[in-house]
Amino acid sequence: MPLTKVLITVKTYPTISTKYEELVCTAGFKEDGNWIRIYPVQFRKKAYDEQYSKYQWIEIDLVKNTGDFRPESYRPVSHDTEIRIINEIEADGGSWDARRKLVLNKVYTNLTTLIAEAKDRSICTSLAVFKPTEIVDVKIKASTREWSKEKLATLQQLSIFESVKTDRPQVVKKLPYEFSYVFKDDSGKQATLMIEDWELGQLYWNCLRRHEGDETKACADVKYKYFNDFAKTKDLHLYLGTAQTYHLVSPNPFLVIGTFHPKFPKVNPQGSLF
Repeated sequence: MPLTKVLITVKTYPTISTKYEELVCTAGFKEDGNWIRIYPVQFRKKAYDEQYSKYQWIEIDLVKNTGDFRPESYRPVSHDTEIRIINEIEADGGSWDARRKLVLNKVYTNLTTLIAEAKDRSICTSLAVFKPTEIVDVKIKASTREWSKEKLATLQQLSIFESVKTDRPQVVKKLPYEFSYVFKDDSGKQATLMIEDWELGQLYWNCLRRHEGDETKACADVKYKYFNDFAKTKDLHLYLGTAQTYHLVSPNPFLVIGTFHPKFPKVNPQGSLF
C-alpha cells in the first residue's frame, strides 16, 4: 500500500485509555480534499522529528480502522509506524490564503443538514468544517481534576510513564475545566458544543503559569482568546467531529475539535475598467 499524505488540521487534547495508553486523535485532509481521521496515535511517545504540528503535510502508512464504522477513520499500521513530516503550509501573515484553498472547499452552515448526514448510514459524515452565523458565548464548566484511578493504574502497569529528571511518573495533565462554544447556525438553531482542541489545553496551562496558579484569570484569558479574538475579529470556522460512541445515538454527536481562524479576507473594491 502506498503511504497516505495528510494535511494535519486537527489535534485533540491527549486523553488516556486503558486499552491504548495515552492517545491523540488527529484529523486532516488527503490530497484529494477528503477528510481523514487517524486514531489511535501515541503522539507524545513518538520521536521529536515525528511530532507533527497543524498545517504540516505528513506521510504515514495507514489502514482502515475496522473497529470504527465511520468512513473517515483510519489507523497507523502499528504504534511504531513512522510519521514523516514533508512540509508546512505557512500562515501567510495571518490571511491563510493557501490554507483556505484546501480547508474551505466544503463548508456547512446548517446543523440540521450536517446531523442528518451523520445519521444517514450511507453517508455517516463524522468530520466537517462548519461556519457559525453567530458565536453567542464561550461557556466554562468545572470538571473532574484527575484521570480515573482505573486508567492511571493501567498506565502504571503498562509502564508507559515518562521520567523527566525525576523518578516520579509523568502523565498528561487533565484539564480541570470544560470549555464550550455556544453558537447559532444559518437557521437560528443554537447549539453548545465542547471544545477538545489541544491548542486550547496548551493555552490554559500557559495562562495558568502566567497568572501564578490563578484559575479564574486563566479561564478568563482562554475565553477572551476564543470569544473576543477568534469569534469577534477573525473569520472563524469550526472543525467538528463526532465521538464514535455517540455518533448514532446522540441528538447532536458533534464536538468542536479545532478552529480555523484566519483574518477576514480582503475585499478589493472594483475600480474603473478604463
